[in-house]
Amino acid sequence: MNFYTYIAYNTKHDKFYIGQTNNLDRRTAEHNLGVSNYTSKYDGEWKLVYYETFDSRSDAMIRERFLKKQKNKRFYRRICDMQ
Repeated sequence: MNFYTYIAYNTKHDKFYIGQTNNLDRRTAEHNLGVSNYTSKYDGEWKLVYYETFDSRSDAMIRERFLKKQKNKRFYRRICDMQ
């Protein structure tokens, strides 16, 4: 089974969300349906703008923690090729 670390983006509020999952389609739908605590605070569509694939959940979680520690929109825009 594959696991993913991903970045979703909300254009309306210029917000990034970083997470990990084993199903990108389901997780993106959950963000847009308001199921996720953080993303439900913001209206507008969440789009998947970046993801990486891992063989284990622990590797995906390590990468997720690294990305979240960056706390830098310029960094996120650069790796998502959104300059």
